[in-house]
Amino acid sequence: MKRITLILSAAILLTSCNIMNQIGGAIQLSQSEYRYKSLDNIMLAGINLGNASSISLSNLASIATMLSGGSMVQSIPFSMTLNMDVTNPNSTAAFLDALDYAIQINEMEFAEGKMNIPIRIEPGETKVVSVPVSTDLKSLMNRYSQERVTNEMSSFLGITPKETSVTVKLWPKLMVGETLIKVPAPIPVVFNFGGK
Repeated sequence: MKRITLILSAAILLTSCNIMNQIGGAIQLSQSEYRYKSLDNIMLAGINLGNASSISLSNLASIATMLSGGSMVQSIPFSMTLNMDVTNPNSTAAFLDALDYAIQINEMEFAEGKMNIPIRIEPGETKVVSVPVSTDLKSLMNRYSQERVTNEMSSFLGITPKETSVTVKLWPKLMVGETLIKVPAPIPVVFNFGGK
């Protein structure tokens, strides 16, 4: 009986140490520094726009036409990869098993999603964290208005010079036993694009 009690106590202690280690990794991640790096793999309604720094004039014309004709189509699929440089200034590793995210463009709820890829950043290390983003611009037009979505996307993609504020909320997820648990408070990251 003593042996079973000892084994159970050791298992509980190891599990609680693992949970504390996971929470510590998420705390280190929340204290890390986040910087915008790039937008890649931008796709709008099947048109490959490449990355944000190399959108061609012909693509800009296609984007403007697609957004202005939004009332005529059933859906306008949009996807991209948001790349962030994340630096861990702490003395221990920052890590998580997965994360949920929400993105706002000028306070317009733009996209939500999940990344089920573990992230680990050693002390003093900077890593690129790539967040795959996809949404249907038509559903955003139905929710907000065609004019608002067109204006926000035009400034976001550099068609117009208006400054765009992008807020990314990251919720780390930790593996507890066999279950992913979402941290209740998000890590907020804000980037500004454009403006003159």
